This record gives sequence, C-alpha cells and structure tokens, in this order.
Amino acid sequence: MTLSLPMCDIDGQTLDLSEEELHQRIDAIKKRLGKDLLILGHHYQRDSIVQHADLLGDSFLLSKLASESEASNIVFCGVHFMAESADILSRESQRVSLPNLRAGCSMADMANLEQVEDCWEELIAESGLVDPKNRIDQSAPAKDGEACLVPVTYMNSSAELKAFVGEHGGVVCTSSNAAGVMDWAFERAGAEGKVLFFPDQHLGRNTGLAMGIPEEKMMLWNPSESLDTEILNEARIILWHGYCSVHRRFNTSQIEELRESEPDALVVVHPECRREVVDAADAVGSTEFIRRYVAEAPSGSTIGVGTEINMVKRLDADHPDKKVQCLDPLVCPCSTMYMIHPSYLLDVLQRIESGEEANRIVVPVETAASAHIALSRMLSIIN
Repeated sequence: MTLSLPMCDIDGQTLDLSEEELHQRIDAIKKRLGKDLLILGHHYQRDSIVQHADLLGDSFLLSKLASESEASNIVFCGVHFMAESADILSRESQRVSLPNLRAGCSMADMANLEQVEDCWEELIAESGLVDPKNRIDQSAPAKDGEACLVPVTYMNSSAELKAFVGEHGGVVCTSSNAAGVMDWAFERAGAEGKVLFFPDQHLGRNTGLAMGIPEEKMMLWNPSESLDTEILNEARIILWHGYCSVHRRFNTSQIEELRESEPDALVVVHPECRREVVDAADAVGSTEFIRRYVAEAPSGSTIGVGTEINMVKRLDADHPDKKVQCLDPLVCPCSTMYMIHPSYLLDVLQRIESGEEANRIVVPVETAASAHIALSRMLSIIN
C-alpha cells in the first residue's frame, strides 16, 4: 500500500504545519471521533506520539487492551507485528491502522515462515519427537513417556509465525510472561521433550537460565549452519539466532563504568540483553517491570537502565527525585518505532475521519484463526 503525503489534508490541499498545529489537529480529530477511536502507544514511542495515546504499554499489555476495546478504529502507534496482533485479537467490525507501514522490526525479520518450517521439519526428523499437531489434544500436557517438540514464538514475530505456532500446539510469549509460557510449553513437551524458541535467542536463553536450565542444555539454531545432532539430543531449548539490535548494544563495561562513578547505582535491564549483561544487573524484566522498578526505587537513587532511550528519558522525567539514565549514552532510539511521527498519525486520522481505510492492517482469515489460538494461550498465561 502506498502512503499518502503526511501533510495532506482531507480535501487534498498540501499543508505546511507547525508542530503545535499538528498536535492541535490530532486532538481535534480525536475529540470528533470520540469513542470510535482508540490510539495505542508503545513505551518506545517518542513523546510527541505518547501525548496522543489513549493507552500506553508494552506489547503484552497493548495486545490485551486491543482485545478488550470497543472502538471501531484502533490506531496502533508501534510496529507492524503489534498491529497484526491487534487485528487478530480484534472483532471483525473493528479496523486496525498503522500510521507508517514501513515501521517493522529487525528482530522479527530474522525469522520467516519458510526458514522456521525447514527448521521444524529437520528437528522433528532428527530428534524423533512428536509434533503436537498430530496429537488429539494439541494443548494437553504430555502423557507419561510422551516427548514432544513445542514451538514458542516471541511477540516480535510475524502473524505467519504466530499461526505456525498455533497450528503446532505452541504459544506466543512476551517478555512479561516468558517464564510462565516456558513452563506451559515444557509441561506439554514432557520430561524428554524440547522447546523451539524464536526469534530472540537472548530472551529464550535468559528465561531458561532463570528456570534452572543450564546453558549446555540449550543449542543455537542458525538456518545457514548444519545441525549437530549430538548437541540437539542433549538440548532442552533450541534457540533461534535472532536478537534485538538496540538491546544488543548494552554490555558489562557500561555497567562497570556506572558503578565506578556511582557505587550505589542500581541497574535494571531488559531480558533481550545478552546473558552477561543480565547477570551483572540488579534486576531484569519487561518494559512494564522496568517502569515499576524505577517507580519503587528509593528517592535519590541513581538507576542505570538497559532498554530503549525514549522510555529511559521518559522515566527520568517522570521521577525527578531520581537520576535515571541509559547504560549506553550513545544508544539511538529504536529506528523502526521512530518511524511513527505525528505527521503520519495526523494523516491516518484525517483519512479515517473521511471514511477511508487508512493504512489498515488485515491478516488473512486462515492465518488469523491459527494465530489467534497462540495469542489466546499467551493472554491466559501470567507469571
């Protein structure tokens, strides 16, 4: 779909708007559309988008809120996979729009359906494990002596991969409920079964380690490399080779430098960070966890945070009694989240008000049905 010019008014006139005028027009349309419109904003969005969001949260919370909404138009200020999930969970009468269709996710792009299907077929063939798709009740716990391969996909993945997981007795997870999801998956895999976790290796590894699974019981899958069956036989978790380019920037040297300058500093990081960063931090958790951690820290605290910079700056502004800083002073905002600009939001809202289907995200019916199964399982699991 081709984007219209972000400064194009309903009548087609080209506009040259100041930032103040942009926000005024957005607010005016929101007021006119009223309950027919819901704007969802991810924590990683810039402040000029967050100020217009009706609801703010991480991918788990926003997925839940989207499923509960009564609004006929949902505008998701996030990235493509989030808007897809909102469309899957919403009712047929609701329309989901993404202000900028180019806003994707580099991690999600590291695993596509063809690669995952090839991986799955090879793992099933080499391990001899049962595909839950062939069980009478896909989501039932494994029986004594039964060993299955259960797929788990991170929320940061395409609708096609969520559908694959739904078809093969698996589940979606977010960083908020990854541990609960892994427990669920292992219960269905059985004592001798395995979990295939994609696309983020670091979330999968850190979650497994926190559950007491040693790293030698995990193997890294790379579609460009041949499978080592000896390592596979010993593994409990098969980790896809993907990662988040933002969270990969954080390292232990940054933590050491902070603690040298601020001996009492606290450090909290996202589980998409590498293992050694998680091990060196005082706490690890989702974006919602990080928000609570900062809020509950004692007044006067210095807190180093390992996550996206827009969120860190907002936390610092929200807690003037504390010093909240990003572990990496040179880290850039998530480049794809940053594609959502107020001019694109205004453009979509103008087109919605004029009766257009503006940048609508529509997941094919069959894909949506299978993905809905996996997402519903995710929403039923809390840590």
